[in-house]
Amino acid sequence: MRMKLLFVLLALGVMSSPLIADEVTDWNQIMLHAGLVAATPAPYMTRNGAIVQAAVFDAINGIERRYTPIHVDPAAPRGASRRAAVAQAAHDALVDLYPAQTSDFDAALGVSLAAIASDAAVENSQSIARGRQWGAAVAAAIWDWRKDDVLNGTAPDGTTDGVWRKTPPGFRPYLGYELGNIATWSVLSGDQFGAPGPPALGSDRYNADFDETKTRGDISSSLRTADQTLYSQFWAASTVNYFWDTVAIALSNERHLTLSENARLLALLNIAIADSIITCWNSKREFYFWRPVTAIRLDGIPADATWTPLIVTPPFPEYPSGHSSASGAAATILADYFGEGTPFTVGSDVMTGTVRSFANFSDARAEIKNARIYGGIHFRTACDDADLLGTNVAYWVLGHSALPVNGNHNGQTQH
Repeated sequence: MRMKLLFVLLALGVMSSPLIADEVTDWNQIMLHAGLVAATPAPYMTRNGAIVQAAVFDAINGIERRYTPIHVDPAAPRGASRRAAVAQAAHDALVDLYPAQTSDFDAALGVSLAAIASDAAVENSQSIARGRQWGAAVAAAIWDWRKDDVLNGTAPDGTTDGVWRKTPPGFRPYLGYELGNIATWSVLSGDQFGAPGPPALGSDRYNADFDETKTRGDISSSLRTADQTLYSQFWAASTVNYFWDTVAIALSNERHLTLSENARLLALLNIAIADSIITCWNSKREFYFWRPVTAIRLDGIPADATWTPLIVTPPFPEYPSGHSSASGAAATILADYFGEGTPFTVGSDVMTGTVRSFANFSDARAEIKNARIYGGIHFRTACDDADLLGTNVAYWVLGHSALPVNGNHNGQTQH
């Protein structure tokens, strides 16, 4: 039956490789594909990832009762199937997030449940029914908690030097103006680990950042190598959740993690990503700093009215970097779990066939920071400060979320 599930996921375009471990990772891949189909903006995908993985974790944890919950206290009926609870919780959370794709989710759920039922030595109809009931209850509770998050709103357009305003070519309105004000998942508030602020206009640091982005981030830059151009485009093509969830699953397959371990790892990963973005967007709104395309075309050191970045500028303020915030958080979680020196590769669901390989997590973080600068959409300080922001958020998550209930916790992920 698991082979049948693989065929269904491949038919839906969910899987690009046969590395399927269990219901937790199956449904994570279904979630990532749903975001791609719906063209969910990358900042919003961080919330969706946290909703689904929190529901999955609390569903299985409500049966095993090994860790503190993300949101839903353990109250599963005795004998409930863990696998059925996971599948139902993920299915229901995704239906809440992407109702237009319900038929696809229903089909995948049917195959998941058939696979579970076929394992007669472990599961029975009553256990599956109880698991589904519990999974549905958990997903409903998570959705009730998060359904009223307000992500957007009307934002003012800046008119003075240093202040964000809509950017070419589309001059799109601010995306996620209220995202920094929604409830956090683990950290105490969106400003707990806020960034310190961009360098002052005209300062040595600002001038150095300005020159680096202007010379290396231009669409026609002769100082940017072919590989730098490629990886700048690569890291801009997919969502942070896709990049780091797929890395986590690949490493999980290598280490043969269990259903429970996968649920906890992906929950920690996705809530750290979500909280890093909430924190980042809180700081973006506070500092409201202009993008390189605006600064370089208007600023007099010297101004260049024709300058164009390699990557189309996202529609929100420059400081701090969202990608570096979320990737700093994600890399910290995965380095804590698998070890900083773990080699890995990462692919893309958009630039299919392109793969980046790294000897460790620090190398990936450095490349991501460079990608935003060489893409012409960020200054160096925004990426450095954002990486630290994400790191701080991740360490908080590791020390305060999904902790072993026996209290034997040293601040690191238990595995």
